[in-house]
Amino acid sequence: MTAVTRKHRPSLAARRFGYVVAASIGAALLFLINVRPGWEVLPFLTADTGQVLWLVNVSITAGIVVNLVYLAYDVQWFASLGGLLITGTGLACLLRIWQLFPFDFGGSSFDWPMVVRVVLIVAIAGSAIGIVAGVVSLVRDVGGRRTAGG
Repeated sequence: MTAVTRKHRPSLAARRFGYVVAASIGAALLFLINVRPGWEVLPFLTADTGQVLWLVNVSITAGIVVNLVYLAYDVQWFASLGGLLITGTGLACLLRIWQLFPFDFGGSSFDWPMVVRVVLIVAIAGSAIGIVAGVVSLVRDVGGRRTAGG
């Protein structure tokens, strides 16, 4: 017979605080990227950034919306589903950034493009692993019918 260990979740109050913080950070990022000072102030971003910006905005907005929904509906299976949505939009964004590569580091003697490519590879791989783990978690949560307190 196999013993099943239940993973401890933080208290509802702690989770809700985290959801508010996450949504607030997302809203601040949207403001900083799109309004003031705007992505254009970063000298290493090219005009091609505008072609991926909509997907960056979708990814950040998905995170905001999911975290706000968690405030009202905080059950484990839904948190797993929301995590998949956030990770999936993030992965789509990373893949588009890889494809477009809207960076220009000028005549820097350091190989920044290689560093950015390595970071993107790590982020893409981590997101892919996160999606697999999220699917496993969702299947486990739906099968176990975990509730808000679980």
